Amino acid sequence: MTSLERFERFCRHQHIDEPLHWLGIPTPQALPKLLEYFQANDEIELKNRLGDDIYPVEVAYNNPPTNHIACAFDWHPATDEESYTERSLTTDGFFAHCSDVNRFPWPDPAAHIDIAGCIAHAAAVPAGKVGLGVMWSAHFQDACAAFGMENALMQMALEPELFQQVIDRIVEFYLEANEIFYRAVKGRIHAVLLGNDLGTQLSLIISPEMVRRFVLPGVRKLITQAHGYGLKVIYHSCGSIHPIIPDLVECGADIIHPIQARASGMSAVELKEKFGDRYLYCGGVDVQELLVNGSADQVRAEVKRLLEIFPDNLILSPSHEAILPDVPPENIEALYRRREQKRK
Repeated sequence: MTSLERFERFCRHQHIDEPLHWLGIPTPQALPKLLEYFQANDEIELKNRLGDDIYPVEVAYNNPPTNHIACAFDWHPATDEESYTERSLTTDGFFAHCSDVNRFPWPDPAAHIDIAGCIAHAAAVPAGKVGLGVMWSAHFQDACAAFGMENALMQMALEPELFQQVIDRIVEFYLEANEIFYRAVKGRIHAVLLGNDLGTQLSLIISPEMVRRFVLPGVRKLITQAHGYGLKVIYHSCGSIHPIIPDLVECGADIIHPIQARASGMSAVELKEKFGDRYLYCGGVDVQELLVNGSADQVRAEVKRLLEIFPDNLILSPSHEAILPDVPPENIEALYRRREQKRK
């Protein structure tokens, strides 16, 4: 059975012969150590050596300074003296000082997406593997940055009309951008990663009611678009999001990512107790403590435990997609001991 065949069965809630794995996305700082340990020349060869099942396909997006579609908007006023890398969600955004949604220079995705580059990225996925378009389309996070986080939270409560206008325009951008990408790589990818960080370590950032009002309409549009191209949707949110997992699935999310193991109410045991086997997940192998400070034996024991809890509902993966330099390669190797993890 190929990785793609396993993934298709998994998405249909059917039993597979061995667990699916996703390495996640190593940061540029983490990759050299992994390449050296596994004696690989590049990330594709690294994934081949591990026996990974899912291969991310990035959108080729050319618009400095980031050249990344997840950072398509420069929300900060021209007078901002901070460097780009010093900015954060707490920095005042464009709409902290402007109430006219049309005054912002909204980018044209067609002017920045390199179609040939997108096709080349998708073509690098080996045959029989799962190609995962890394779209993000984080309209809520972008809307928060458009005002600055504190301003955005106040805006949602005191002047929701402007916040709604801004988040709607952001969704329009991503629908246009994703349409270009999906057409370019049609038949070459099998799933997409969409998401917003809606949770903290302890709870949702905003109430479930506000998520349903401001966030989920855009989620539904973006998922419906992806499904229209025959793509499965892995929906991402960090943090404690268990109150809205049913809402995300109702919007069409096929797989919830990640199981952030140490966030409140998000352990595999708690999700099993709350939802049974109704939903599919990706993640679960704790990257806040276990993968960083644990031993390879502890990682193997945790993988075994997770598969006992969710034998047919979990893609084994770190509890956050970004692999940082503090994760020992030995612990990544332990996550991939398929012969030890294979189920009868």
